[in-house]
Amino acid sequence: MKVVIVGSGKIGGYMVDTLTSEGHDVVVIDNSVRVVNEITDQFDVMGVCGNGVDWETLDEAGVGQAELVAAVTDSDEKNMLACFMAGRLGAKHTIARIRNPEYNDSSLNFIKEQLGLSMSINPEQLAAEEIYNLLKFPSATKVESFSRRNFEMVELKLAPDSPLHGMKLYEMRQEYKGQYLVCAVQRDDQSYIPGGSFVLQGGDRIGITATRSEITKLFRSLGIMKKKARNVMILGGSRTAFYLAKLLLASGNNVKIIERDREICRELCDALPKAIVLQGDGAQQELLMEEGLEQQDAFVALTGIDEENILMSIFAENHNVPKVVSKVNREEMGRLAEKLSLDCIVSPRKLVSDIIVRYARALHNSEGSNIETLYHLMDGNAEALEFRVNVGSPVIGRELKDMKFKKNTLVAGIIRDRNAIIPSGSDLIRAGDRVVVIGSSGMFRDVADILA
Repeated sequence: MKVVIVGSGKIGGYMVDTLTSEGHDVVVIDNSVRVVNEITDQFDVMGVCGNGVDWETLDEAGVGQAELVAAVTDSDEKNMLACFMAGRLGAKHTIARIRNPEYNDSSLNFIKEQLGLSMSINPEQLAAEEIYNLLKFPSATKVESFSRRNFEMVELKLAPDSPLHGMKLYEMRQEYKGQYLVCAVQRDDQSYIPGGSFVLQGGDRIGITATRSEITKLFRSLGIMKKKARNVMILGGSRTAFYLAKLLLASGNNVKIIERDREICRELCDALPKAIVLQGDGAQQELLMEEGLEQQDAFVALTGIDEENILMSIFAENHNVPKVVSKVNREEMGRLAEKLSLDCIVSPRKLVSDIIVRYARALHNSEGSNIETLYHLMDGNAEALEFRVNVGSPVIGRELKDMKFKKNTLVAGIIRDRNAIIPSGSDLIRAGDRVVVIGSSGMFRDVADILA
């Protein structure tokens, strides 16, 4: 499939990496010669240097023959205009990155309708929502939702002295009874779709699928259930900080934001009157201590500098803040953060990439299913997809034990009429079900792809 990406910054560059790995024909437009040269040297893509809202530039990139155009420059307005022009030139589907909080839901719906946008994406809001979910369920290092939150997958890092250390998965099910499934394990740089005889070890990162109530029950049994964060300190007054603070304040949390720029502080004070906004350099440890870091339930580092977010998150962890979350965009810095034992890392560009990949795959689906949700797991080595199964799919009406699945593939859940089922061999899939599948990254475009 031909995909044109307008803008090759942090978000655009990561999208190129992901889409080329999926086998798509990618063209990149950027007004920087250096950026275009770097991206074409690194990936097997065509690069066009020019303005993404210039007709000749778009025409040279071949947007008229593109099935998908994604505009992800730093300008919302340029992104919208680029998508509008691409649509007029013949692009079948268009996605615009729109970040400004002034574009609320009502205005966004109007813009999408008038410009013919297939979708708008807001990386900062997506990141804020992911962090919010982590703060509401702080025992997990990652929380992913399926079927409108009727079913979830959480990631958990096992402590060296975890009661699960040395335990086989079937023994875990016998010891800690419940409707849940350990569906993925990452150990060092290796990821596994485990069977019942898989032995867990301290330090493993495990993925568990279940309803929220079942996950809560399991965590309580393991003695790792933490209370929801109520007092939250946010470092940096970015757009992500604004969206997160808005969500937290609406839930009754106490929010303190530290930002060094005076003008941004004023804007946040006006927009978030219930939050405490302080002007100061959050990289100064004395300031954080003076503002009660040790009394906080959570610390969230959201500056625009990965290194600062990592260092101050380590400082917060060393002062026993129960929940610490860091925004890290660069992949190499994310790996460094994990080696430094920072478990909760949020990357806006990865969130956007998951959405774009899901959309691109959905365009090539058969009529047998629709991709509803897609998440990359375990540092991108595995993925979880939610399919809605339509009439005519070859997976309908057969018991799971009678179906031959591809290697490293697992049906992790079936959602039927809002009821979540942790499947056994005697369960079968029906038309209208939503099926959650775990497998190696890049394997699935249709639910039928699980079959060998």
